[in-house]
Amino acid sequence: MTNVDGGAPEEHTTLGLGNRRRKKKISLDQIAQETKIGVRALQAIETEDFKKLPGGIYSTSYIRQYAKAIDFDEGQILALYYSVMGTTPLLDESPEKPSASEGNLVSRFLRHTSAVLGS
Repeated sequence: MTNVDGGAPEEHTTLGLGNRRRKKKISLDQIAQETKIGVRALQAIETEDFKKLPGGIYSTSYIRQYAKAIDFDEGQILALYYSVMGTTPLLDESPEKPSASEGNLVSRFLRHTSAVLGS
């Protein structure tokens, strides 16, 4: 059975999230209490077994909260998530914040729409 704190060292993960968390002396139970995310979902993020997450915006939200809890760049985890899941981020799920020069949401939508329609 798996230890909730992930006592055994990780094997075969790309980002080594569990090791980072343990070095910071943070337990999965602490993150679960702080974020209200179940320990199983947190374990899925650590082991990069993203197919066990609920999907869609829930998955990306869980990943962002986990990253914040262990002070890790959410963009790296999200990039791996999208790669593993074979998807691309939605405009509002993009790990990078739009710069001021990109304009507001309406402007971005119109640019996207015109690019899709080929106008």
